[in-house]
Amino acid sequence: MATTVENPRPKAAKPKPHLEPDLCKGCLRCIESCNHHCLMPGHEIDPRTGLIPIEVNLENCTACGLCFDACPEPYGLRPEIPEGQPEFVRPEDADHLKRPPRPKPQDVPDALRELPSGATLVLKGNHAAALGALLAGCRHFYGYPITPSTEGAELLARLLPKLGGVFLQAVSEVATVNHMYGTAGAGKRTMTFTSSPGFSLMLEGVSYMIGAELPGVFVNVMRGGPGLGNIAPEQADIKLACRGLGHGNTHAIAFAPSTPQEMLDLTRLAFDLSFAYRNPVVILADGYLGQMTGRVELPKALTQPGLPKWAVSGDASHRDNLISSIFLAEADLEAHNRHLDDKYARMAREARSERWQCDDAEVVIVACNTPARMARGAVAELRQRGVKAGLFRPITLWPFPIDALAEALSGASRLVIAEASSGQLEDEVRLAASHAGLALPPIAAVRHSGGVLPQQDEIVAGALAALAREASATAAPRPAAPCDCSDPDCGCGDEE
Repeated sequence: MATTVENPRPKAAKPKPHLEPDLCKGCLRCIESCNHHCLMPGHEIDPRTGLIPIEVNLENCTACGLCFDACPEPYGLRPEIPEGQPEFVRPEDADHLKRPPRPKPQDVPDALRELPSGATLVLKGNHAAALGALLAGCRHFYGYPITPSTEGAELLARLLPKLGGVFLQAVSEVATVNHMYGTAGAGKRTMTFTSSPGFSLMLEGVSYMIGAELPGVFVNVMRGGPGLGNIAPEQADIKLACRGLGHGNTHAIAFAPSTPQEMLDLTRLAFDLSFAYRNPVVILADGYLGQMTGRVELPKALTQPGLPKWAVSGDASHRDNLISSIFLAEADLEAHNRHLDDKYARMAREARSERWQCDDAEVVIVACNTPARMARGAVAELRQRGVKAGLFRPITLWPFPIDALAEALSGASRLVIAEASSGQLEDEVRLAASHAGLALPPIAAVRHSGGVLPQQDEIVAGALAALAREASATAAPRPAAPCDCSDPDCGCGDEE
């Protein structure tokens, strides 16, 4: 008797692969698994990932499924969804895979703790800056020794371990700035001491910190250059601090202290501004100021740092934060640069300066750092000689206090710029004036370099020479002497 066998149910068609480009890392393992050459290396970067996903041509695909097994990325290559079935749901969008909402991070504000009143110390400039950092709540230092800044690091190496802090002598200046990047990303106060060649090495990392909007304080005790130069004082890093903080659209507040007291006070302020603007701050000292000893009064309080809500600090509420300076889509990077420009514009309110004897000055001397001390003596000497001189001292070199300079120059006919560089301070004055539409009086320069500083008598001589040129230029012209020549082509009218 013949047996009747029912036709089995037809098998469902096997799904072919579907590519999610932003989940493909371009490892090419799937290509090796396909004998029909349906998968090929890609040629275009996915702007969402910066990677090059594969390319898919399913004309010869047999739906063998080997590519699914070869792909190490979940959902990079997934089975194609037949019509009428639910669309593919990414893991982060699936309700059953979603994590419960985390608490939103909140700013933990800084707190002030009172200090005993009347404390006065006699400190080197480097030591004063180190103490200012401790009083500002900095407990994380990274650095590489370099003269003439090393005393600041040495003091912190002795004190930070006793305060529960971290002192790490990095293997290089490049490593230093990257340690600072990581610490700043965790929302902690961090700093370094360096000098000109070391600061040059840090500039790539400074650009990363600016791009990622991370705070940090860089104390650069400038020395002679270019190259290794020497260990004497110079002001030749002004262009780096004001115009060259690494690649891209980079700016940072740059302080120029002139006394050990200001080394302490401006370092404390630098930490506050660094966190207020989420941006590095530079302290530009010079070799003499770092080694100079002076009387320093301690503040009435020290800072107990809080924790900013943007920090990647490792707890549950901050876990979704991201610190990065990379924006692969051009429009996104342009928007980020516009955001930075807006922030730089707000930083203009931090411009600071000191004016001395400028109210009636006919000649104004501009100087900063140690040369400002010589310039102050020059102003006093010129006043004794009956010359109305004044001193304008920019305390921030970026942003440059151009509005304050305009007021100081209101009655002046001559400007003298004294600096220990080949015109870098003058360049900042001229550029700021140009942007502000300020017409400057004639400028006389008193310059030294290589570790030599302008001296008081040179600044006095420069001011007197500038005023003498003004008097000569404004004097009434004398009539020309009659000519008694006999040259018919002379044109004097006296030929016989």
